[in-house]
Amino acid sequence: MSTRQDSASNDPVIESLDQLLIPMAKGEKPKADWRIGTEHEKIVYRTRDHQAPSYDEPGGIHDLLMALTAYGWEPIIEGGKVIALSGPDGAVSLEPAGQLELSGAPLVNLHQTCAETGRHLAQVKEIGDKFGLGYLGLGMWPDKRRDELPVMPKGRYAIMLRHMPRVGTMGLDMMLRTCTIQTNLDYSSEADMVQKFRVSLALQPLATALFANSPFTEGQPNGFLSYRSHIWSDTDPARTGMLPFVFEQGFGYQRYVDYMLDVPMYFVFRDGKYIDAAGLSFRDFLKGELSVLPGEKPTLSDWNDHLSTAFPEVRLKSFLEMRGADGGPWNKICALPAFWVGLLYDQTALDAAWDLVKDWDMEGREALRGAVPKLALDAPLPGGGKLRDIAAEVLAIARAGLNARGQLNDAGDNEGGYLSPLDDIVSSGKVPAQRLLERFHGEWQGDISRVYDEKSF
Repeated sequence: MSTRQDSASNDPVIESLDQLLIPMAKGEKPKADWRIGTEHEKIVYRTRDHQAPSYDEPGGIHDLLMALTAYGWEPIIEGGKVIALSGPDGAVSLEPAGQLELSGAPLVNLHQTCAETGRHLAQVKEIGDKFGLGYLGLGMWPDKRRDELPVMPKGRYAIMLRHMPRVGTMGLDMMLRTCTIQTNLDYSSEADMVQKFRVSLALQPLATALFANSPFTEGQPNGFLSYRSHIWSDTDPARTGMLPFVFEQGFGYQRYVDYMLDVPMYFVFRDGKYIDAAGLSFRDFLKGELSVLPGEKPTLSDWNDHLSTAFPEVRLKSFLEMRGADGGPWNKICALPAFWVGLLYDQTALDAAWDLVKDWDMEGREALRGAVPKLALDAPLPGGGKLRDIAAEVLAIARAGLNARGQLNDAGDNEGGYLSPLDDIVSSGKVPAQRLLERFHGEWQGDISRVYDEKSF
Protein backbone atom coordinates (compact mmCIF):
# COMPACT_ATOMS: atom_id res chain seq x y z
CA MET A 1 0.00 0.00 0.00
CA SER A 2 1.09 3.59 -0.57
CA THR A 3 3.41 5.41 1.80
CA ARG A 4 2.35 9.02 2.25
CA GLN A 5 4.85 11.85 2.66
CA ASP A 6 4.11 15.48 3.42
CA SER A 7 2.63 17.47 0.57
CA ALA A 8 4.36 20.43 -0.99
CA SER A 9 3.32 23.81 0.34
CA ASN A 10 1.87 24.70 -3.07
CA ASP A 11 -0.48 21.70 -3.12
CA PRO A 12 -3.58 23.14 -4.86
CA VAL A 13 -6.95 23.09 -3.15
CA ILE A 14 -9.70 21.50 -5.24
CA GLU A 15 -12.17 24.22 -6.21
CA SER A 16 -13.65 22.58 -9.32
CA LEU A 17 -14.77 19.05 -10.10
CA ASP A 18 -12.72 19.27 -13.30
CA GLN A 19 -9.59 19.12 -11.12
CA LEU A 20 -10.48 15.56 -10.15
CA LEU A 21 -9.61 14.51 -13.71
CA ILE A 22 -6.05 15.85 -13.42
CA PRO A 23 -4.30 12.69 -12.15
CA MET A 24 -5.75 10.53 -14.94
CA ALA A 25 -5.18 13.08 -17.70
CA LYS A 26 -1.62 13.77 -16.53
CA GLY A 27 -0.93 10.06 -16.82
CA GLU A 28 -1.17 10.18 -20.62
CA LYS A 29 2.23 9.54 -22.21
CA PRO A 30 3.48 8.93 -25.75
CA LYS A 31 4.36 5.29 -26.35
CA ALA A 32 8.08 6.06 -26.25
CA ASP A 33 7.66 7.13 -22.62
CA TRP A 34 5.66 4.13 -21.42
CA ARG A 35 7.28 2.43 -18.47
CA ILE A 36 6.87 -0.73 -16.39
CA GLY A 37 6.42 -0.59 -12.64
CA THR A 38 6.49 -3.86 -10.73
CA GLU A 39 5.59 -4.33 -7.07
CA HIS A 40 5.93 -7.46 -5.01
CA GLU A 41 5.36 -8.37 -1.39
CA LYS A 42 6.93 -11.20 0.58
CA ILE A 43 6.39 -12.71 4.01
CA VAL A 44 9.21 -12.02 6.47
CA TYR A 45 9.85 -14.69 9.09
CA ARG A 46 12.43 -15.60 11.72
CA THR A 47 14.39 -18.60 10.51
CA ARG A 48 14.75 -20.09 14.00
CA ASP A 49 11.00 -20.52 14.60
CA HIS A 50 9.14 -19.38 11.44
CA GLN A 51 7.39 -16.64 13.44
CA ALA A 52 6.73 -13.12 12.18
CA PRO A 53 9.24 -10.59 13.59
CA SER A 54 7.84 -7.53 15.31
CA TYR A 55 8.87 -4.02 14.37
CA ASP A 56 10.96 -3.24 17.45
CA GLU A 57 12.58 -6.55 18.40
CA PRO A 58 16.34 -6.94 17.83
CA GLY A 59 16.82 -8.11 14.26
CA GLY A 60 13.20 -7.27 13.50
CA ILE A 61 11.53 -5.11 10.88
CA HIS A 62 13.02 -1.79 11.99
CA ASP A 63 16.51 -3.26 11.94
CA LEU A 64 15.85 -4.78 8.51
CA LEU A 65 14.85 -1.39 7.11
CA MET A 66 17.82 0.38 8.66
CA ALA A 67 20.22 -2.26 7.36
CA LEU A 68 19.00 -1.52 3.84
CA THR A 69 20.34 2.03 4.15
CA ALA A 70 23.81 0.54 3.67
CA TYR A 71 22.74 -0.08 0.04
CA GLY A 72 21.79 3.55 -0.56
CA TRP A 73 18.17 3.51 0.58
CA GLU A 74 16.92 6.62 2.41
CA PRO A 75 14.54 6.32 5.40
CA ILE A 76 10.99 7.69 5.30
CA ILE A 77 9.81 8.63 8.78
CA GLU A 78 6.27 8.71 10.16
CA GLY A 79 5.57 9.46 13.81
CA GLY A 80 9.26 9.11 14.60
CA LYS A 81 9.39 5.60 13.08
CA VAL A 82 11.06 4.44 9.88
CA ILE A 83 8.17 2.96 7.92
CA ALA A 84 9.60 2.94 4.37
CA LEU A 85 12.67 3.66 2.27
CA SER A 86 13.26 5.43 -1.03
CA GLY A 87 16.05 4.88 -3.52
CA PRO A 88 17.00 4.48 -7.16
CA ASP A 89 15.12 1.17 -7.35
CA GLY A 90 11.86 2.75 -6.18
CA ALA A 91 10.58 2.30 -2.65
CA VAL A 92 10.64 -0.34 0.06
CA SER A 93 7.60 -0.30 2.32
CA LEU A 94 5.74 -2.35 4.89
CA GLU A 95 2.39 -4.03 4.67
CA PRO A 96 0.37 -4.12 7.90
CA ALA A 97 1.93 -7.25 9.47
CA GLY A 98 5.45 -6.56 8.25
CA GLN A 99 5.20 -8.06 4.78
CA LEU A 100 8.05 -6.39 2.89
CA GLU A 101 7.23 -4.70 -0.41
CA LEU A 102 9.41 -3.45 -3.21
CA SER A 103 7.62 -0.87 -5.35
CA GLY A 104 10.01 -0.77 -8.27
CA ALA A 105 11.04 2.27 -10.29
CA PRO A 106 9.43 2.95 -13.70
CA LEU A 107 11.60 0.98 -16.12
CA VAL A 108 11.87 0.66 -19.89
CA ASN A 109 11.95 -3.12 -20.24
CA LEU A 110 11.55 -6.43 -18.44
CA HIS A 111 15.27 -7.13 -18.36
CA GLN A 112 15.63 -4.07 -16.14
CA THR A 113 12.67 -5.19 -14.05
CA CYS A 114 14.23 -8.58 -13.33
CA ALA A 115 17.60 -7.03 -12.58
CA GLU A 116 15.94 -4.62 -10.15
CA THR A 117 14.16 -7.46 -8.40
CA GLY A 118 17.37 -9.46 -8.27
CA ARG A 119 19.25 -6.57 -6.64
CA HIS A 120 16.56 -6.14 -4.00
CA LEU A 121 16.37 -9.85 -3.19
CA ALA A 122 20.16 -10.07 -2.90
CA GLN A 123 20.13 -7.18 -0.45
CA VAL A 124 17.39 -8.49 1.82
CA LYS A 125 18.80 -12.01 1.78
CA GLU A 126 22.21 -10.74 2.83
CA ILE A 127 20.56 -8.86 5.69
CA GLY A 128 18.45 -11.91 6.48
CA ASP A 129 21.57 -14.04 6.85
CA LYS A 130 22.83 -11.54 9.45
CA PHE A 131 19.60 -11.21 11.42
CA GLY A 132 18.18 -14.70 11.03
CA LEU A 133 15.34 -13.63 8.73
CA GLY A 134 13.84 -15.45 5.77
CA TYR A 135 11.40 -14.42 3.04
CA LEU A 136 8.56 -16.57 1.81
CA GLY A 137 7.17 -16.29 -1.73
CA LEU A 138 3.49 -17.16 -1.28
CA GLY A 139 0.18 -15.37 -1.62
CA MET A 140 -0.69 -15.80 2.06
CA TRP A 141 0.80 -16.77 5.40
CA PRO A 142 0.45 -20.57 5.30
CA ASP A 143 0.29 -21.26 9.02
CA LYS A 144 -0.38 -18.15 11.11
CA ARG A 145 -3.50 -16.93 12.84
CA ARG A 146 -4.15 -13.20 12.71
CA ASP A 147 -3.50 -12.88 16.44
CA GLU A 148 0.00 -14.30 15.96
CA LEU A 149 1.02 -11.47 13.65
CA PRO A 150 2.43 -8.05 14.57
CA VAL A 151 1.07 -4.72 13.38
CA MET A 152 3.39 -2.13 11.89
CA PRO A 153 3.43 1.47 13.22
CA LYS A 154 1.85 3.12 10.20
CA GLY A 155 -1.04 5.52 10.79
CA ARG A 156 -3.28 4.53 7.92
CA TYR A 157 -3.12 0.88 9.00
CA ALA A 158 -4.52 1.65 12.44
CA ILE A 159 -7.50 3.35 10.78
CA MET A 160 -8.04 0.49 8.34
CA LEU A 161 -7.74 -2.18 11.03
CA ARG A 162 -10.53 -0.48 12.97
CA HIS A 163 -12.69 0.01 9.89
CA MET A 164 -12.34 -3.33 8.08
CA PRO A 165 -14.53 -5.42 10.42
CA ARG A 166 -17.39 -2.93 9.91
CA VAL A 167 -17.64 -3.61 6.18
CA GLY A 168 -16.58 -7.23 5.57
CA THR A 169 -15.51 -10.45 7.21
CA MET A 170 -12.06 -10.83 5.63
CA GLY A 171 -10.52 -7.38 5.48
CA LEU A 172 -8.17 -8.10 8.36
CA ASP A 173 -6.98 -11.24 6.58
CA MET A 174 -6.27 -9.14 3.49
CA MET A 175 -4.20 -6.69 5.50
CA LEU A 176 -2.33 -9.05 7.78
CA ARG A 177 -1.95 -12.32 5.93
CA THR A 178 -1.69 -11.76 2.18
CA CYS A 179 1.01 -10.93 -0.40
CA THR A 180 0.71 -9.98 -4.04
CA ILE A 181 2.64 -9.18 -7.20
CA GLN A 182 1.39 -6.13 -9.11
CA THR A 183 2.21 -4.45 -12.40
CA ASN A 184 1.65 -0.76 -13.15
CA LEU A 185 1.41 0.32 -16.79
CA ASP A 186 0.90 3.49 -18.82
CA TYR A 187 -1.54 4.65 -21.49
CA SER A 188 -1.35 7.24 -24.24
CA SER A 189 -4.87 8.65 -24.19
CA GLU A 190 -8.27 8.24 -22.61
CA ALA A 191 -9.32 5.84 -25.38
CA ASP A 192 -6.13 3.81 -24.90
CA MET A 193 -6.76 3.68 -21.16
CA VAL A 194 -10.29 2.42 -21.76
CA GLN A 195 -9.21 -0.43 -24.04
CA LYS A 196 -6.40 -1.46 -21.69
CA PHE A 197 -8.68 -1.26 -18.65
CA ARG A 198 -11.29 -3.48 -20.30
CA VAL A 199 -8.83 -6.09 -21.51
CA SER A 200 -6.94 -6.28 -18.23
CA LEU A 201 -10.10 -6.39 -16.14
CA ALA A 202 -11.62 -9.16 -18.26
CA LEU A 203 -8.41 -11.22 -18.17
CA GLN A 204 -7.49 -10.54 -14.55
CA PRO A 205 -9.02 -13.92 -13.52
CA LEU A 206 -6.53 -15.65 -15.82
CA ALA A 207 -3.67 -13.92 -14.03
CA THR A 208 -5.22 -14.97 -10.71
CA ALA A 209 -5.34 -18.58 -11.91
CA LEU A 210 -1.81 -18.70 -13.33
CA PHE A 211 -0.35 -17.19 -10.16
CA ALA A 212 -2.65 -18.99 -7.67
CA ASN A 213 -0.34 -19.67 -4.73
CA SER A 214 -2.27 -19.52 -1.45
CA PRO A 215 -3.88 -22.92 -0.71
CA PHE A 216 -3.13 -23.05 3.04
CA THR A 217 -4.67 -21.34 6.06
CA GLU A 218 -3.34 -21.95 9.56
CA GLY A 219 -1.41 -25.01 8.45
CA GLN A 220 -4.12 -26.82 6.50
CA PRO A 221 -5.56 -26.76 2.97
CA ASN A 222 -8.27 -24.12 2.82
CA GLY A 223 -10.22 -25.49 -0.15
CA PHE A 224 -8.99 -22.74 -2.47
CA LEU A 225 -6.09 -22.35 -4.85
CA SER A 226 -5.93 -18.57 -4.43
CA TYR A 227 -7.37 -17.88 -1.01
CA ARG A 228 -5.85 -14.41 -1.29
CA SER A 229 -8.16 -13.71 -4.21
CA HIS A 230 -11.13 -15.18 -2.33
CA ILE A 231 -10.42 -12.84 0.59
CA TRP A 232 -11.12 -9.85 -1.64
CA SER A 233 -14.66 -11.11 -2.23
CA ASP A 234 -15.65 -10.03 1.30
CA THR A 235 -13.19 -7.31 2.24
CA ASP A 236 -15.20 -4.18 1.43
CA PRO A 237 -17.74 -4.29 -1.41
CA ALA A 238 -17.74 -0.49 -1.75
CA ARG A 239 -14.13 -0.49 -2.99
CA THR A 240 -13.48 -3.89 -4.59
CA GLY A 241 -14.66 -6.04 -7.49
CA MET A 242 -14.93 -6.19 -11.27
CA LEU A 243 -16.36 -2.68 -11.94
CA PRO A 244 -19.13 -3.40 -14.46
CA PHE A 245 -19.26 0.25 -15.53
CA VAL A 246 -15.83 -0.10 -17.17
CA PHE A 247 -17.46 -2.13 -19.94
CA GLU A 248 -20.36 0.31 -20.44
CA GLN A 249 -20.65 2.72 -23.34
CA GLY A 250 -19.07 6.06 -22.57
CA PHE A 251 -16.65 4.87 -19.90
CA GLY A 252 -13.69 7.19 -19.36
CA TYR A 253 -11.96 9.32 -16.77
CA GLN A 254 -15.15 11.02 -15.61
CA ARG A 255 -16.96 7.77 -14.94
CA TYR A 256 -14.03 6.51 -12.85
CA VAL A 257 -14.05 9.78 -10.90
CA ASP A 258 -17.76 9.30 -10.22
CA TYR A 259 -17.02 5.80 -8.91
CA MET A 260 -14.25 7.09 -6.65
CA LEU A 261 -16.51 9.80 -5.24
CA ASP A 262 -18.85 7.03 -4.13
CA VAL A 263 -16.04 5.09 -2.43
CA PRO A 264 -16.07 5.96 1.27
CA MET A 265 -12.97 7.63 2.66
CA TYR A 266 -10.37 6.14 5.00
CA PHE A 267 -8.31 9.11 6.17
CA VAL A 268 -6.94 12.60 5.64
CA PHE A 269 -3.22 13.24 6.05
CA ARG A 270 -2.30 16.45 7.87
CA ASP A 271 0.92 17.59 9.54
CA GLY A 272 2.48 14.16 9.31
CA LYS A 273 -0.49 12.40 10.88
CA TYR A 274 -3.50 10.44 9.64
CA ILE A 275 -6.93 11.72 10.64
CA ASP A 276 -9.58 9.00 10.78
CA ALA A 277 -12.25 9.70 8.15
CA ALA A 278 -13.31 6.08 7.64
CA GLY A 279 -16.75 5.81 6.08
CA LEU A 280 -17.07 9.55 5.40
CA SER A 281 -17.81 11.05 1.99
CA PHE A 282 -15.29 12.73 -0.29
CA ARG A 283 -18.25 14.60 -1.80
CA ASP A 284 -18.78 16.23 1.61
CA PHE A 285 -15.08 17.01 1.76
CA LEU A 286 -15.36 18.85 -1.58
CA LYS A 287 -18.09 21.01 -0.04
CA GLY A 288 -16.05 21.76 3.07
CA GLU A 289 -18.43 19.66 5.15
CA LEU A 290 -16.18 16.81 6.30
CA SER A 291 -16.97 16.31 9.97
CA VAL A 292 -13.36 15.69 11.01
CA LEU A 293 -12.09 18.80 9.14
CA PRO A 294 -15.04 21.21 9.13
CA GLY A 295 -14.71 24.10 6.71
CA GLU A 296 -11.64 22.64 5.00
CA LYS A 297 -11.58 21.54 1.37
CA PRO A 298 -9.36 18.81 -0.08
CA THR A 299 -6.13 19.29 -1.97
CA LEU A 300 -4.97 17.32 -4.99
CA SER A 301 -2.81 15.24 -2.64
CA ASP A 302 -5.93 14.33 -0.67
CA TRP A 303 -7.57 13.19 -3.90
CA ASN A 304 -4.52 11.16 -4.87
CA ASP A 305 -4.61 9.57 -1.42
CA HIS A 306 -8.25 8.72 -1.92
CA LEU A 307 -7.54 7.14 -5.31
CA SER A 308 -5.20 4.73 -3.50
CA THR A 309 -7.95 3.50 -1.15
CA ALA A 310 -10.03 1.63 -3.73
CA PHE A 311 -9.02 -1.97 -4.40
CA PRO A 312 -10.76 -3.24 -7.55
CA GLU A 313 -9.18 -5.94 -9.69
CA VAL A 314 -7.69 -3.18 -11.85
CA ARG A 315 -7.16 0.30 -10.45
CA LEU A 316 -6.76 3.64 -12.23
CA LYS A 317 -4.65 6.47 -10.91
CA SER A 318 -2.17 8.16 -13.27
CA PHE A 319 -1.48 4.63 -14.56
CA LEU A 320 -3.27 1.28 -14.56
CA GLU A 321 -2.56 -1.24 -11.80
CA MET A 322 -3.00 -4.99 -12.34
CA ARG A 323 -4.00 -6.39 -8.96
CA GLY A 324 -5.00 -10.04 -9.49
CA ALA A 325 -1.88 -12.11 -8.73
CA ASP A 326 -0.69 -13.95 -5.62
CA GLY A 327 2.83 -13.45 -4.36
CA GLY A 328 5.41 -15.92 -5.60
CA PRO A 329 9.09 -16.60 -6.37
CA TRP A 330 11.51 -14.49 -8.40
CA ASN A 331 10.56 -15.93 -11.79
CA LYS A 332 6.89 -15.12 -11.16
CA ILE A 333 7.80 -11.55 -10.21
CA CYS A 334 9.29 -11.28 -13.70
CA ALA A 335 6.46 -13.24 -15.36
CA LEU A 336 3.58 -11.01 -14.25
CA PRO A 337 4.81 -7.82 -15.93
CA ALA A 338 5.78 -9.91 -18.95
CA PHE A 339 2.20 -11.18 -19.19
CA TRP A 340 0.63 -7.72 -19.04
CA VAL A 341 3.26 -5.81 -21.03
CA GLY A 342 2.93 -8.37 -23.82
CA LEU A 343 -0.84 -7.97 -23.92
CA LEU A 344 -1.14 -4.21 -23.40
CA TYR A 345 1.95 -2.48 -24.83
CA ASP A 346 1.63 -3.65 -28.45
CA GLN A 347 -1.49 -2.53 -30.31
CA THR A 348 -1.82 -5.71 -32.38
CA ALA A 349 -1.68 -7.82 -29.23
CA LEU A 350 -4.08 -5.52 -27.41
CA ASP A 351 -6.59 -5.75 -30.25
CA ALA A 352 -6.26 -9.54 -30.37
CA ALA A 353 -6.81 -9.79 -26.61
CA TRP A 354 -9.87 -7.54 -26.84
CA ASP A 355 -11.29 -9.67 -29.66
CA LEU A 356 -10.98 -12.66 -27.34
CA VAL A 357 -13.01 -11.12 -24.49
CA LYS A 358 -15.20 -8.40 -26.00
CA ASP A 359 -18.30 -10.58 -26.33
CA TRP A 360 -18.29 -11.76 -22.72
CA ASP A 361 -21.28 -10.52 -20.76
CA MET A 362 -20.98 -9.03 -17.29
CA GLU A 363 -22.71 -11.95 -15.64
CA GLY A 364 -20.14 -14.28 -17.16
CA ARG A 365 -17.24 -12.05 -16.12
CA GLU A 366 -18.49 -11.95 -12.54
CA ALA A 367 -19.02 -15.72 -12.50
CA LEU A 368 -15.48 -16.27 -13.76
CA ARG A 369 -14.06 -13.95 -11.10
CA GLY A 370 -16.06 -15.71 -8.41
CA ALA A 371 -15.01 -19.20 -9.47
CA VAL A 372 -11.31 -18.72 -10.15
CA PRO A 373 -10.05 -18.57 -6.52
CA LYS A 374 -11.22 -22.15 -6.02
CA LEU A 375 -11.03 -23.62 -9.52
CA ALA A 376 -8.18 -21.65 -11.15
CA LEU A 377 -7.84 -22.84 -14.76
CA ASP A 378 -10.99 -24.96 -14.43
CA ALA A 379 -13.18 -21.91 -13.81
CA PRO A 380 -16.01 -21.57 -16.36
CA LEU A 381 -15.64 -19.11 -19.21
CA PRO A 382 -18.48 -16.83 -20.25
CA GLY A 383 -20.23 -18.59 -23.11
CA GLY A 384 -18.89 -22.04 -22.28
CA GLY A 385 -15.64 -23.90 -21.80
CA LYS A 386 -13.01 -23.40 -19.13
CA LEU A 387 -10.36 -20.79 -18.50
CA ARG A 388 -7.65 -23.26 -19.45
CA ASP A 389 -9.14 -23.34 -22.99
CA ILE A 390 -7.89 -19.81 -23.71
CA ALA A 391 -4.75 -19.76 -21.56
CA ALA A 392 -2.31 -20.88 -24.26
CA GLU A 393 -3.84 -18.48 -26.78
CA VAL A 394 -3.51 -15.55 -24.38
CA LEU A 395 0.12 -16.41 -23.69
CA ALA A 396 0.78 -16.63 -27.43
CA ILE A 397 -0.71 -13.14 -27.87
CA ALA A 398 1.43 -11.84 -25.01
CA ARG A 399 4.58 -13.43 -26.45
CA ALA A 400 3.89 -11.90 -29.86
CA GLY A 401 3.45 -8.53 -28.18
CA LEU A 402 6.77 -8.89 -26.37
CA ASN A 403 8.55 -9.99 -29.54
CA ALA A 404 7.17 -6.97 -31.35
CA ARG A 405 8.72 -4.68 -28.73
CA GLY A 406 12.19 -5.89 -29.71
CA GLN A 407 13.71 -5.21 -26.30
CA LEU A 408 16.91 -7.26 -26.14
CA ASN A 409 19.33 -7.88 -23.30
CA ASP A 410 23.11 -8.05 -23.67
CA ALA A 411 22.88 -11.70 -24.73
CA GLY A 412 20.44 -10.82 -27.52
CA ASP A 413 17.39 -12.35 -25.82
CA ASN A 414 14.04 -10.61 -26.07
CA GLU A 415 11.48 -10.35 -23.29
CA GLY A 416 9.43 -13.40 -24.27
CA GLY A 417 11.51 -15.74 -22.13
CA TYR A 418 10.00 -14.29 -18.98
CA LEU A 419 6.72 -16.01 -19.88
CA SER A 420 8.32 -19.47 -19.63
CA PRO A 421 7.06 -20.20 -16.08
CA LEU A 422 3.52 -19.53 -17.29
CA ASP A 423 4.01 -21.77 -20.33
CA ASP A 424 4.98 -24.57 -17.94
CA ILE A 425 1.81 -24.03 -15.90
CA VAL A 426 -0.44 -24.10 -18.95
CA SER A 427 1.23 -27.13 -20.51
CA SER A 428 1.08 -29.09 -17.25
CA GLY A 429 -2.40 -27.89 -16.36
CA LYS A 430 -1.30 -27.36 -12.75
CA VAL A 431 -1.10 -23.96 -11.08
CA PRO A 432 1.45 -23.38 -8.28
CA ALA A 433 -1.10 -24.05 -5.53
CA GLN A 434 -1.93 -27.47 -6.95
CA ARG A 435 1.72 -28.44 -6.87
CA LEU A 436 1.95 -27.27 -3.26
CA LEU A 437 -1.05 -29.39 -2.33
CA GLU A 438 0.52 -32.42 -4.00
CA ARG A 439 3.62 -31.94 -1.84
CA PHE A 440 1.58 -31.36 1.31
CA HIS A 441 -0.39 -34.58 0.86
CA GLY A 442 2.64 -36.48 -0.46
CA GLU A 443 6.26 -36.01 0.50
CA TRP A 444 5.55 -33.42 3.23
CA GLN A 445 3.09 -35.82 4.93
CA GLY A 446 1.01 -32.90 6.14
CA ASP A 447 3.95 -30.98 7.62
CA ILE A 448 3.34 -27.36 6.61
CA SER A 449 6.75 -26.30 7.95
CA ARG A 450 8.26 -27.84 4.82
CA VAL A 451 6.91 -24.89 2.81
CA TYR A 452 9.57 -22.66 4.39
CA ASP A 453 12.31 -24.89 2.97
CA GLU A 454 10.87 -25.03 -0.52
CA LYS A 455 9.24 -21.62 -1.10
CA SER A 456 11.63 -19.14 0.47
CA PHE A 457 13.57 -16.73 -1.71
